[in-house]
Amino acid sequence: MTIDNDDANLPAPMDSHGTDDSTEVSRSWDHIGAIIVDASLQRRQNYHATVRPRVLALVEAWPDAATTSGFRQRLDAGTLSEVISWPSPGRLAQVEDMTHVLESQGIETVMELRGALRDQATRAVLREALGAVRHVSPKTLDYIDTLSGISTGGAVEE
Repeated sequence: MTIDNDDANLPAPMDSHGTDDSTEVSRSWDHIGAIIVDASLQRRQNYHATVRPRVLALVEAWPDAATTSGFRQRLDAGTLSEVISWPSPGRLAQVEDMTHVLESQGIETVMELRGALRDQATRAVLREALGAVRHVSPKTLDYIDTLSGISTGGAVEE
């Protein structure tokens, strides 16, 4: 016999220390704009207080920015700063530059980004192009793997 809400009655997942890890937030997105904004904002920022709320606001305000071309159309409107409440031009320029890299590599969807990152030939080219963007470090490149749903051993700054 099953009850509609069986999953809700299961105990919270436990980490290796026996503590409840259900509060950990997945950091993968099925939204190109979210991946780019998250990767651009994460450097030296608190994820839960600063980055995540802004990325969620972006996804809610711009659901059509789930593709690179959709994100580009929204970026060209010039309202990203207001949508994510981020006035600093440096991070906004990084968003613009990372979007340009995905466009130049012909990556339109998160699935295509995942595919490019899983294929060793395209991975190297893509990481080199993204790595040429100011403030995109090897840690950021590993974090983009995580954001696109690829498990890595890379770390992310908090």
